[in-house]
Amino acid sequence: MTTFDIVKKLCEEQKISVVELEEKLGFSRNSLYSWKRNKPSSDKLEKVADYFDVSTDYLLGRTDKKRYYDLTEKDEQDIQKELEKILNNFSDSGFAAADGSSIDELDEEDRELLLASLEQSLRIAKRIAKKKFTPKKYRD
Repeated sequence: MTTFDIVKKLCEEQKISVVELEEKLGFSRNSLYSWKRNKPSSDKLEKVADYFDVSTDYLLGRTDKKRYYDLTEKDEQDIQKELEKILNNFSDSGFAAADGSSIDELDEEDRELLLASLEQSLRIAKRIAKKKFTPKKYRD
């Protein structure tokens, strides 16, 4: 897949045309289409990467990760382990909701909502930590 193909796919995800992207970034008409045959200049590549909030390595096809702070499979496994630990602590500590009910007494829908909320919170925290604590030399 060429750099142009990746940019075109990102444009489709954003529901804009390649021509619109060129206009928004101040590129000359058909300059992105030339990426089918030629390698893009680093400044244009960076502008496109910044626009889509992806890494330049992703645009060049060197990696499948759009951003350095995207969660990996290992991160997802860590989140599931942490979620399990939290749930065990709820049971052991006698967690009680505002109405005095324990986690085991919650109806199925409320329990699912609580679990989804906790899981999403863990994902957000992991992404923030990766953004904040990844050394610059490992960022794209």
